[in-house]
Amino acid sequence: MKYLEFFTIDVWTMIFTWINMAILFTVVKMLLFKPVMKILDQRDAEIKKIYDDANQANEQAENLKREYDAKMARAREEAGEIIKQATLSAQRREAEIISDAQEKANIMTKRAEAEIAQERKKAYQEIKSEISDISVAIAGKMVQREITAKDHEALISQFIENVGEV
Repeated sequence: MKYLEFFTIDVWTMIFTWINMAILFTVVKMLLFKPVMKILDQRDAEIKKIYDDANQANEQAENLKREYDAKMARAREEAGEIIKQATLSAQRREAEIISDAQEKANIMTKRAEAEIAQERKKAYQEIKSEISDISVAIAGKMVQREITAKDHEALISQFIENVGEV
C-alpha cells in the first residue's frame, strides 16, 4: 500500500490542474498564438504581394516585348517599303536618263545626218562646178581649134582623169 499513496487520485487537484491548464492555454493563445498567427498572416500577405508584383512585372514585360516585336515588324515593313520606293524611284530615274540620252543621241544623229547631207550637197555642187569648168575649158579648147578623133579621145581621157582626181 505504500505504493498506492503515490498513485492516489485527488479530484480537487485534477480540477485545479484543469483550470490552470485552461488559463495557461488561454493566456498563451492570447499572448503567443494570436501575435504569431498575425505575423504569419502578414508574412503570407507580403509573399503573395511579392508574387503578384512579380507576375504583374512578367505580364508587363511580355506586353512590352509584344509591343517591341510589333514595332520592329512595322519598322521592317517600313524599311522594306522605303527600299521598294527608292528602287522604283531609281528605276524611273534610270528610265528618264536613258530616255534623255537616247533623245540626245537621236538629235545628234539627225544633226550629223543633216551635216553629212549638206556636205554631200556641197561636194556635189563643187563637183558639178568643176565638171562645168572642165566642160567649159574643153569647149573652149574645141572652139580654138579643130578637133580630130584622136584629139577628141585625148580630151575625154584627160577629162576622165581630172574627174577622178576631183
